[in-house]
Amino acid sequence: MNLAQGKKALLSAVAAAALTVVGAASAMADVKPVMIRIAADLTGPPHPAGISMSLFKELVEKKMPGSEVRLFFAGSLYRIPEAVEAMTDGNLEMTWGQFGKTAAVDPYMNVVVGAQLLTTPGAIDSLDSFETIKFLQDRMNKVHDVHIFGSGHLSMYMGAGSGSRLISPADFKGKKMRSMGPAENALLGALGANPTTMAFGDVPPALQTGVIDGLLTSLGGFNSTKDQAPFFTIAGINGIVGDYYWIGASNSWWNKLDTEQQAILNGIIMNEVLPFQKQINFCNDKRLVDKFETKDPSKPGIYIMNAAEASAIKTAAGDATAKWIKSKTPDAADMWVDKFAMEAAAAVAANPIGSSKLEKTDCAAMAKWFTVYERYVKPKKK
Repeated sequence: MNLAQGKKALLSAVAAAALTVVGAASAMADVKPVMIRIAADLTGPPHPAGISMSLFKELVEKKMPGSEVRLFFAGSLYRIPEAVEAMTDGNLEMTWGQFGKTAAVDPYMNVVVGAQLLTTPGAIDSLDSFETIKFLQDRMNKVHDVHIFGSGHLSMYMGAGSGSRLISPADFKGKKMRSMGPAENALLGALGANPTTMAFGDVPPALQTGVIDGLLTSLGGFNSTKDQAPFFTIAGINGIVGDYYWIGASNSWWNKLDTEQQAILNGIIMNEVLPFQKQINFCNDKRLVDKFETKDPSKPGIYIMNAAEASAIKTAAGDATAKWIKSKTPDAADMWVDKFAMEAAAAVAANPIGSSKLEKTDCAAMAKWFTVYERYVKPKKK
């Protein structure tokens, strides 16, 4: 190829690329806009799920010009059970839910809740392949008219926060502890605590006024309550709490969208937001442990139990959560509680620590996303 031919080929390639961009822009302009209210119980940025919801808003409004996505954090519009009911009635478009909290309207959702089951990042990341999850997706669709796209990750280092260190079962005894859902109450009860289910938005003032002594939460939750509960204790991955997000939409709303709208939204959720959420959650765990970890349990900060300390919690908890779930669900749910435990054990064996793609996430590259805090939370300087 001579110089003239090379220039001609280059100009042809540039022209083709320009036409592709113009065509894509024209196609986006032709997409009908949507209005989405998405309810959540979690706090906004810099909470990793809050950042992910903010990314969802940006992507929808960019790819579907004229659209409006309204984010409602910390139960400001609906708490999770109410949000499910609103979606069933066609009064809410989407929810960033949580399996344990959803159990208030459908006890079957508790079958995937429980500590010390999914204990590696790779096992947690394989959750959507479980038959148990597919069963719950089908059930939510048929019973509640809610379409679940997929699951997201709560902090892998879910733990217990308080004004003092909680390590042994004796440290929990008599403490008034916030749980995320009724299934966690069983574990707390086995440790001798007095549990109460409470939405996260109510937690900071409850800690401040002494209504509760401590809380079960994620590292993202610790980051929001570290002034009121500076001692945060972890018993390994999912050692104290095991629960997961689900992202869903009202079928009543979804089925009114045209195929192009559905395709764009499904692509945003499945190919961009959910993978991003899992990565930023992993990196948030890492950055908070790096920043706040303490090796001295007498000092405030994030303390990761040693094997013996974690074993004592596991022994005291026993199978209290599984027994409680079975006692509060129809007999037909028992097999799913056992099924999830078996699937979790297989996933842990297949995905040992250090083996998952998630653990190879470049967290330095993800760090820029935590500056969302400046845009969404921190007041601008005048």
